[in-house]
Amino acid sequence: MTSNVGQSYPYSSETELARAKAIKTLVDAREGLAGKLAAETSPLDSNDRWWVWKCPTNGCAGLLHAAGYARDLHAVYVVCDGACAKTFLR
Repeated sequence: MTSNVGQSYPYSSETELARAKAIKTLVDAREGLAGKLAAETSPLDSNDRWWVWKCPTNGCAGLLHAAGYARDLHAVYVVCDGACAKTFLR
């Protein structure tokens, strides 16, 4: 299996409460992330659980948490909780 295909599959899932807490922690810790999310996302639907993915960045052991829907795109906007601190579309 190629790495691109493997990265498309979710790693795990988390409750809405755990997801919201993870995103709040990241927003509080990273300067500019709140503004970036406000500009680039729309709110998520009401769900009990959300997928979590492993970060595809080489050397980053972080997990990707759903932060919203990408504006004008059909994708979930995710934020890495690891050292790379990147955002991705899933």
